[in-house]
Amino acid sequence: MTKKIAVINDLSGFGRCSLTAAISVISVMGVQPCPLPTAILSGQTGYPHYYCDSYTDKMPLIRSEWEKMDVHFDGICTGFLADERQVKQIQMFLDSFLKEDTFLLVDPVLGGDGKPHGLFTEGLLEKMRELCRKADIITPNLTELCLLTGADYEELGAVRNIPLLMEVISELARSLLHGRLREVLITGIHYTDENGIPMMGNLDVTANDHTLIPFPCIGGSYSGTGDLFAACIAAGMARGDTVADSVRLAGEFISLALSDSIKEQVPRNDGVNYEKYLSMLAPSETLCNDSDTHISPASLS
Repeated sequence: MTKKIAVINDLSGFGRCSLTAAISVISVMGVQPCPLPTAILSGQTGYPHYYCDSYTDKMPLIRSEWEKMDVHFDGICTGFLADERQVKQIQMFLDSFLKEDTFLLVDPVLGGDGKPHGLFTEGLLEKMRELCRKADIITPNLTELCLLTGADYEELGAVRNIPLLMEVISELARSLLHGRLREVLITGIHYTDENGIPMMGNLDVTANDHTLIPFPCIGGSYSGTGDLFAACIAAGMARGDTVADSVRLAGEFISLALSDSIKEQVPRNDGVNYEKYLSMLAPSETLCNDSDTHISPASLS
């Protein structure tokens, strides 16, 4: 039976992010995405102006209908929240659908590049901390890790000793490991390796260990890459992949999309050209050539 993930995130018309990114990635990885919109936006919040329609009051109506259907989710993945009231709605959703055999991945969308996003409030931050404690795994970027832990982003950026930097980041992440939360995956850590090569690292932290999974830094900062990454991890968990394998797959996928976008000079807010690389995420057993399957015109009549 096909695995199912409830994806709680916004739907942005432009920006190649949020539900648009998650639905395509999760689907091609052989898992069914079941979207629950938190907001409908004309374009993601990085654009100079946008229309945002919060779905806070509609979220319980969708939840209620799903309760009537007695559905079961193998995983739940949360992303952008339009306001702190939506955390309460998610808490109620979890009361209904988070079971022993259901994982919860929280992408604590709070900001980037050292700054909180435009809809950030201290109330949202506190509610997000509460939500993170209910998760099995969270995927903050370095800015979001600093916001969640109260660390100084600029001070971290000043640490040039890479092993020391990873130790400091790991300790910050471990301070969040309470309740159900057992793993913190910090994304998009920029650093320069011992050979002077710019790198982009993803640091997987558990109570007793941390693992840095690096990729060459392609350059550029684009909308939606965090959503693509979180969707890869969630779908990988649903289909039984290890987190490390999912991180490597996501890194290769996003690196190709970034390279293509930089070459094509895609505007930052428009997101990356990921669509042409989706096939690399598909389960190997589902890939076939033209000789494997033939549909005759008569069969379509």
